[in-house]
Amino acid sequence: MMKTRIWMAAAAATTVMAMAGCASGPNQNLGTGVGALGGAAVGHAIGGNTASTLGGAAIGGVIGNQVGRSVDERNYYESQRVYPPNTYYPRNGPTY
Repeated sequence: MMKTRIWMAAAAATTVMAMAGCASGPNQNLGTGVGALGGAAVGHAIGGNTASTLGGAAIGGVIGNQVGRSVDERNYYESQRVYPPNTYYPRNGPTY
């Protein structure tokens, strides 16, 4: 029984690291890790067993990955925006 738990924990850790390794941007990496941890916590709270914890980690990791990807894309396109030539210090101000 104990060996099964160790193998399942190792498989979960490997999955999370593999998902984080496939991510490209910094927010996508962070989103994957935080989503996996949050999903594992919610899955364990709801199901109370290893399967629900692993399922929650997988679902949370995917959701966090996509949210982080969206933020990275928005930041990239914002940094590529072309400002008109007559503006005075176009990057001096709040960035949203």
